[in-house]
Amino acid sequence: MDIYTDPVTLMCGHSFCGICITKTWDNQEAREYSCPECRQRFRVRPELKKNLRLWNIVETFLPTYLEHEEVRIHCTYCVRSPVLAVKTCRHCHTYLCDYHLKIHRKSPEHVFEEPNFLALNRKCPVHKKVLEYYCWEDTACICVTCKLDGEHREHQVETLNEASEKKKRTLKNILWKLTSQREEAEKRVLNLRELRRQVQLKADSVRDQVTALIRDIREELEALEKRVLTEISRQEEQVSLRVSDLILELELQKYELARKMGHIEELCRRMDPLTVLQKRESGGVNSYDIEEGDHEDRERHDTQTAGDLDVGLIAGILHRQLNDFMNGAKRHHDKSEVSNSILDINVEFDVSLDVNTASSYVALSGDLKTVSRPEVNQKRPETPERFQYYPQVLSSRCFSSGRHYWEVETSETGGWIIGVTYPSIDRRGPQSLIGHNELSWGLEMCNDHYSALHGITDTPLPALPSCRRLGISLDYEAGRLSFYELSDPIRHLHTFTATFTELLHLGFWVEVNTWIRIR
Repeated sequence: MDIYTDPVTLMCGHSFCGICITKTWDNQEAREYSCPECRQRFRVRPELKKNLRLWNIVETFLPTYLEHEEVRIHCTYCVRSPVLAVKTCRHCHTYLCDYHLKIHRKSPEHVFEEPNFLALNRKCPVHKKVLEYYCWEDTACICVTCKLDGEHREHQVETLNEASEKKKRTLKNILWKLTSQREEAEKRVLNLRELRRQVQLKADSVRDQVTALIRDIREELEALEKRVLTEISRQEEQVSLRVSDLILELELQKYELARKMGHIEELCRRMDPLTVLQKRESGGVNSYDIEEGDHEDRERHDTQTAGDLDVGLIAGILHRQLNDFMNGAKRHHDKSEVSNSILDINVEFDVSLDVNTASSYVALSGDLKTVSRPEVNQKRPETPERFQYYPQVLSSRCFSSGRHYWEVETSETGGWIIGVTYPSIDRRGPQSLIGHNELSWGLEMCNDHYSALHGITDTPLPALPSCRRLGISLDYEAGRLSFYELSDPIRHLHTFTATFTELLHLGFWVEVNTWIRIR
């Protein structure tokens, strides 16, 4: 029920104070040794083994215990009945009552002090002799008997002073290392604090950069909004002017029809046949002819003549500029999925050229975005899908529905043709030139002049080239193919109208030292 002193362990696993179990067995008359707790019997008196773990716990706990508890230490020599100790002999490492203290004082070599538990740790629990040596193999303090005849007989043993000095040197080395580690830890703390300060400064800098970037993007978006709205207003004004001209033309036609109707009604009211016949003859036989035609056809003709907003061009400008803001992002259609849904148009960023259709007279870039006309023949193998007669190439993708928009960039000099074609276009003969057959439509640049090409028709365009960037808008279902010069402001060059019946590929023809790049 008290604090362990010099705890030892029996073979059964139970632990006792070394002095307590020794007194118990010394007082047994039958010389039968057993564990006081589990009653396990032993044929011979067991050798007591110091419980190092429990001893360390007691050594750690004991100073605190001594400060707060009134400790009762009994005399070592009073076996029959416990008597409180009044002194501890440092020479014998024993506790002494008043009676035994008087006997001890007769010997001058004995030194006395106040009783304490630590004195028991200086005496061997087995042989009851003073601990004078230290066993390095078992890390235990032993007496001379343990060294000579005990279980430590052949172990590495040193005196307590030698072992203590050696351990002190080891501890000093450890202390030096710990000191170095502490200094290193302090240095790392300083470095980390400096790093935290730098991170804060960098975060402030990045925060300012992001704020400036967002401000610039906002300004660019405002400029883009202004540009797109200006283009919409321009197209609205252009269409409105054409509609106004049609309205004026129809108003004049209405006036002329009303005049003719009045004249006819006047003739119908005349009673004199001669007058009716003479009036008609004087007016001419064909003066009252009525134009034949379906009302729906005329309305469709008026709508086509007036035109409509070019949604493809507007959406192309919008999405292209929005995509330019996404620097470093993957240039793929799904990146613009949300914005594309605004006007239901596909702005194509992943269109590449098909090397299998490329003529031996053209060269393609590594990313299959640029076609050029080198002076050296590329000597590609002849295949059914490859152009053999003209230096041309088609896109790898084809389009069979929807509205699409592309942008291309051309060299400053040289001639070229940009257009769309059915895959059934001839690949070998003179009829395979893009725009010069019924299976393709193209815009040509020749001698610094634009021309629209389809079939046998070669239509010169009035606009002179002023920009190397071009926009192409395709509305498959509506049958509209439009070309624009992406100058400021954007210029409409030409629009083809047709009923598309097959897949469509982008196609390019280039002169020597000329190149075209899909943006």
